[in-house]
Amino acid sequence: MALHIVLFEPEIPQNTGNIARTCAAVGATLHLVHPLGFSLEEKYLKRAGLDYWPLLTMVEHPSIEAFLEAHQHNMLYYFTTKAPQTYSEVTYPEETYLVFGKESAGIDESLLVKNAKRCVRIPMRKEARSLNLSNSVAIGAYEYLRQQSFPSLQGKGILHRLTWEA
Repeated sequence: MALHIVLFEPEIPQNTGNIARTCAAVGATLHLVHPLGFSLEEKYLKRAGLDYWPLLTMVEHPSIEAFLEAHQHNMLYYFTTKAPQTYSEVTYPEETYLVFGKESAGIDESLLVKNAKRCVRIPMRKEARSLNLSNSVAIGAYEYLRQQSFPSLQGKGILHRLTWEA
């Protein structure tokens, strides 16, 4: 499995901490693209990630331009409220980068226009502006994992071994 979660200029440490925890739990690599709206030493970031930090693979990039240059040949899917295609209509390849914009502004529209065929949205009511960033990442990540048949992930506890009777 090669799932990569990319955050362009994240602003809220608690969101990034929650996303780091999700990435650690599913084995995804987290890419943080600077500038960040917080320090990586931020207590809220660390608290949200709890004790998952040792399980996380994280890569930092100095700018959006540097990230795009380094990954120009990778399959990048841009999450935006502006796309006609939903995240579940895409068949994700094994090596996939799910890209999310900063909380206050999303991904720059010029980048979305250049990559319109790889823009996806999460359906929601038209009155709602957007979902929380960490929720959006989890939705995208688990759709990728579902399509890959949840590689290297397993159930826990006694209930997954029980035979259920109708």
